[in-house]
Amino acid sequence: QVQLAESGGGLVQPGESLRLSCAASGSILDYYAIGWFRQAPGKEREGLSCISNNDDSTNYADSVKGRFTISRDTAKNTVYLQMNSLKPEDTAVYYCAATRYPRFDMSTSYLWRYLEVWGQGILVTVSS
Repeated sequence: QVQLAESGGGLVQPGESLRLSCAASGSILDYYAIGWFRQAPGKEREGLSCISNNDDSTNYADSVKGRFTISRDTAKNTVYLQMNSLKPEDTAVYYCAATRYPRFDMSTSYLWRYLEVWGQGILVTVSS
């Protein structure tokens, strides 16, 4: 199976932007969906956004809707997360993950068991 590697994290000030990349070692089209998740210290992992390779649909958590945008470049086997208007509460380790489960729904956490591949995570820190 493919391996996923996140990049693009770092330290930014509130209100600034970052673009995270999730590069796959193989074809991302082998997977039904790829999503972005994050985990802040002392908090549970949170699903942020997901893109379906089946119908190109996307969905977002309420906490990032309107600020974050997921996209993909199938030629580069890379999924992106454009993060705008970053807030201190966006500080977390960000992960991408992929699933071949055709009924995957990021908003249903018990379906996260079907996420087969995870990246190693990358730290995003939003601080003045």
